Parts: sequence; structure tokens; C-alpha cells
Amino acid sequence: MKSLVTGAAGFIGSHLVEYLVSKGIEVRAFVRYNSRNSWGWLEELSVKKNIEIYTGDIRDYDSVKDAMKGVDVVFHLAALIGIPYSYVSPLAYVKTNVEGTYNVLQAARESHIQRVIHTSTSEVYGTAQYVPIDEKHPINPQSPYAATKSGADQLALTFYRSFGLPVSVIRPFNTFGPRQSARAVIPTIIIQILAGNKKIKLGNLDTTRDMNYVLNIVEGFWHVGLHDNTVGEVINLGSGREISIGDLAKLIADLVGEKIEIEIDQQRIRPEKSEVERLLCNSTKARELTGWKPRYSLEEGLKATISWLKEHMQYYKSDIYNV
Repeated sequence: MKSLVTGAAGFIGSHLVEYLVSKGIEVRAFVRYNSRNSWGWLEELSVKKNIEIYTGDIRDYDSVKDAMKGVDVVFHLAALIGIPYSYVSPLAYVKTNVEGTYNVLQAARESHIQRVIHTSTSEVYGTAQYVPIDEKHPINPQSPYAATKSGADQLALTFYRSFGLPVSVIRPFNTFGPRQSARAVIPTIIIQILAGNKKIKLGNLDTTRDMNYVLNIVEGFWHVGLHDNTVGEVINLGSGREISIGDLAKLIADLVGEKIEIEIDQQRIRPEKSEVERLLCNSTKARELTGWKPRYSLEEGLKATISWLKEHMQYYKSDIYNV
């Protein structure tokens, strides 16, 4: 089987590439064209020599269509994902997340791709109206980012319903691990502590999230995304455990072995009506349809992430707020 992974140079994408190679899958990694010929996190992988790199732009239909030649399965992860920047440039998110997804779906349709696994996000649910959140929960995006991801999800599902394109929608709850951008809360906390800061700058401490180690989510893409039972379905991936940002910071500090104080940084707080107060996953559907369940605990994932960040601090700027 030959696969195309869009967003392959990013956080989750690079881990998925590694996992697919370990399963003996032929991988073509779709990487955004740039003048430096940089392959992002793929540059760090020992499996780099075992993958085919394709440089293009998810917003460019021609390059997306060309990248699908000879491919059986498409894992579509390419997206703009930073919520704060979506307040600055909503149109960029429309072009990448909605139009980019259209390009993938239409190219897959014309190329007779056997399976498309589209990546959603728990942010499309907005603040939980009940918990745990299952796939029947109302869709209520509260940021331009979430709105574009919701639109992309619906587009993917309509390509299944209208054209018979074999699509599965994977909806991960908050994912963390090595290689994650410092715009995300867990690396933000860790790198501030590792840099020797005793006062950690954060935003809202009371919001709760269902945090998932990246290897759990990657296994979900494999087991859930390719399962016969999930064609035309939306599938949540999460741990079923929630933790507040304040408690998360304390847990990380304990694991690092440091005492910290938390300082509220106003620029890190979302607009009031845009803040998602609570997310807690119900992944019963994934378990019942495919047998998937997370293997790694929050603590195990945090320890692995802390260890990796200690060796890669040169990639992070602990003294600035990463939008």
C-alpha cells in the first residue's frame, strides 16, 4: 500500500510518517514548498531515507493532484492550526483549511483513491454542552480556526455522501508530544520551566482539556482511519480524562522537579466568547467499531515530552509568546 501524508513535516504528521514506515507502508510525504528546501521535522527522522518527499502547496490543486499519482490512501493532516493567529488572519485559514481540503477531496475523487482519512479537531464542538463529548454533540465552533475545520469536516462528509468517496473523519482531542509547536500549552509550560523561569506565563487556568499523547493519536489514525467500519463516519480520539490548565502546569512542574508560580498573561487569554471552557472525550465509538484505545497515560506522555524537549531546547524561544 502506498500512502500520501499531507502536513507530513509537522507535529502529528511527522510521527504518523514514522509509524507508517514502521508498518512497512510506502510513504510519500507532502511538504510545503519553500526556498530552503526544508522538510520540517522530517529532517530529524531516522526513516528519512525510506520516504519520498513531495514539495507543493495544499492550496494549489495542481500540486495536490500530482502528488496523488500512484497512491492508494491519503492521510490529510495539512492545516493552519494556531487559534490565536486565526483571529489575525481568518482568510488564511479559509484558504488552507477549507480550500486545501477541497483540493485533497477533489483530487482523491478524480484519482480514484481507495481511502481518505481527514483530520478534524475537538475544537469544533466548542465548550462542552454535556460530557463526555460523543460524536452526536452539537458542532459549535468558537474561533475562526474551529469554523474552518468544521467546514472542512462537512465538506469531507459530503464528498462521501454525494460522490461515494471513501472518507473517514478522525477527530482528535488535544494532542501533545515531541516536536509540538510552542504555541501549544504543554510545550509552552515545559520550555519555560526548563529555561529556568520560576514564574510561568499562562492564560486561562480554569479551562479543562482532554490531553492525548501523540503516539496514541497516531495509532488511532492507523487502526481507526483504515478500518472498514469507519467509512463515512466521524470518530473521536481521546483519553476520557480531563485536567485544568492550572493543574496541568503543577503536574508538569512536579515531573520536572521544580517549584513554580503562575503569572496570568493577558495576551494569552482568548476573547471571552471564543474561549472553549471544557473538553472531555467519549471515544466509545472508536473502541466499539475498531477496538482502539489509548496505550499511553498522560503522565507517560509528559515524561517522554519533557525528556525530548530537554534535548531540543535550541528549537524553542521560551521568552516570547508564540502565536
